[in-house]
Order: sequence, then C-alpha cells, then structure tokens
Amino acid sequence: MQSLVAIIRQNADVARFLDWPGDFGLDRGDHVEEVHLRSGAALEGFAGDGSGGTYFFCGAGGEDRPILYADSEGGAALLAIGLAELLRLLLVAPWWRDCPDCTAAESQQAAAEYVADIPDLVAQRDRVAAVLGLTLPTEEDALSRLREVALGAGEEFVLVNTSEGNRYEPLITT
Repeated sequence: MQSLVAIIRQNADVARFLDWPGDFGLDRGDHVEEVHLRSGAALEGFAGDGSGGTYFFCGAGGEDRPILYADSEGGAALLAIGLAELLRLLLVAPWWRDCPDCTAAESQQAAAEYVADIPDLVAQRDRVAAVLGLTLPTEEDALSRLREVALGAGEEFVLVNTSEGNRYEPLITT
C-alpha cells in the first residue's frame, strides 16, 4: 500500500488542496526554533503551515505515529494518532485553529467563512478524500476526536524550546 505522503507528493490537486484551505505543506517541515519532547521521544518535522507552524511525527515508526502541531508563537497540541487521522481533520475542519474549544458553534462560524471564499469546498474535499482513500467523519466527530487526543496527550507529548527550556503552551485547553 502506498503511503499517504507519497500520494500527496504525486498528486498536485491533493497537494494544492491540502496547502489551501488545509494550510498543510510537505515542503515546510522545518520549525522556527529547536524543540524537543520532554519525554525524550523522537520528534520529526514533516510538514508545516504558512505561518511558521510545524507538524511533527512523534516517536519511532511510520505514518501511524502520533502527530504534534507547534505554532510559531509557542503553542502546541497533539492533533492526531497517525497521518490518516490528521488528514481527516484537515479535510473536514481545516479551520481547526479557529476552534480552540472544539465546539460546533465555533466550527460553523469558521466553516461559513471558508465556504464563502471557496464555494465548492465540499466537492473539492470529497475528491481529495477519494484520492487519499479516506472516509471522512463529520465536523463534530473530527473536532471531538481532536479534543480527546489533545487533552489526553499527557506529559509524553509536552514540547519544549530546547535553548530556553520553556514548555510550549497548550493550544487546546478545555
């Protein structure tokens, strides 16, 4: 079975949609500063967003590893267990950063803004999901899972600025 990273790299339409509105690019895996996990587990930056945020695989293994996101302002959250789960979130709720409480009301407001800018967003998203071989959850289920993963992460996934020794602040707290 072909990896999801390989599928994204080989399909310009998928990569373009993930880049926007997903704000996820495989060519942006370098973080703005040196960081490490407090637990000492491996941390591998593999993608980023347009504002300097980075997606990291945590621990050893393949695309099924936990994925932590760190923004460029000192915030971080464990987002998903595996790349497939992250991509489902990015496809269903690319506005997840606008939903710090992971509520349906936050998501509806953000979704309306995205759909106003991209009227065929759902059709594009569904085509990308099909190419990736992903079945999509509802927005509510994706945000609920995000909240569950982020709040259940524990000390194993605390991100630390290596030079300063400061821990990143949780992006999702309630």
